[in-house]
Amino acid sequence: MNLKHTVGAIALLGMAAGAGAQDMLVKIGHTGPLSGPQAFSGKDNENGARLAVEELNAKPITVAGKKLKFELLSEDDQGDPKAGVTVAQKLADNGVKFVVGPYNSGVAMPASRVYSDAGMVVSTVATNPKITQQGYKNLFRVNASDTQLGAKMALYTANELKLKTVAVIDDRTAFGQGLAEEFKKQARQSGLAVAGHEFTTDKSFDFTSILTKLKTKKVDAIFFGGYAPQGAPMARQMKQLGINAKLLGGDTICTPEMGKLGGPAVGDNVLCVQGGALLEKAAAGPAFKAKFKKRFNADPDVYAAAYYDAVQMYAASMQKTSSVDPAKVGADISANSYKGVTGTYAFDGKGDMKQSPVTIYTFKNGQPAAIASF
Repeated sequence: MNLKHTVGAIALLGMAAGAGAQDMLVKIGHTGPLSGPQAFSGKDNENGARLAVEELNAKPITVAGKKLKFELLSEDDQGDPKAGVTVAQKLADNGVKFVVGPYNSGVAMPASRVYSDAGMVVSTVATNPKITQQGYKNLFRVNASDTQLGAKMALYTANELKLKTVAVIDDRTAFGQGLAEEFKKQARQSGLAVAGHEFTTDKSFDFTSILTKLKTKKVDAIFFGGYAPQGAPMARQMKQLGINAKLLGGDTICTPEMGKLGGPAVGDNVLCVQGGALLEKAAAGPAFKAKFKKRFNADPDVYAAAYYDAVQMYAASMQKTSSVDPAKVGADISANSYKGVTGTYAFDGKGDMKQSPVTIYTFKNGQPAAIASF
């Protein structure tokens, strides 16, 4: 190459570098259980966020004259509170100002302090009502809380299933305990008899002694506050013990993993409640499902669409405010609304959604099948 061509090539490289320098990097943090028994949920949530990041980079969008380049930093919090705090600090140290997650209430409670101290905007699906009662600014719950999920399942049990006597089991996590208490409170208000409240852990797989005790009380249903890796063996053991009661639960057992782990023991005997209206009936739902399946060769699970929506909501507020300042973006999210795949996101003063419909599911051929939204 002669000198003239060399100088020209260097000039072109300089222009490209200059164009790249005009880009503004926005780091999106994701925290969830990417290992262990809940890894299927953590990965599904991460994929929802990743799809949004890839779409935003393909557009791309411009803020204050600069093209935004989004980068997803995903961390495994193992569904563990201590690991969750460590991950939160790592994201803060890496300059992340916008986070989707945590998935688990027990992680979200302590980690939210770290995020607040670092001035970050957080969108979580963790459902324990106490999370948004801590008074942290720019912390948003992008789905129904335990109050809505537990209470509406109790209402459905009393009013639609017409059952009379129920029992409750919870796994002692912040999520499971909170959900079970909300179900129990509304169950009693709706005239259901609560015959017992038993406790286990999110590491247990043998529930024989608890179930044997509840069998003697002839309950019509058992509500489980916990996750699919425990809910599925619980359903199998109920069948083995000849317990014909229905197994009820929250959003964390509303997953194909429940059917996969439970096999023939998980069918129309299992009912669960999930935040949001039915994805298939949402205007943008089928298109989201199709592009998610094309990208990841899997159907979206419980919260992939909510994580996708949260990232897109951040980007929309960045455009509206012409800023990537988390304080300005958070203030815009607080004051306005965003229409996403799963519905409209509008928040009250605590950061809870003003309106969050729920959908009741049962299982057919190992898959969650919607019964009703209300």
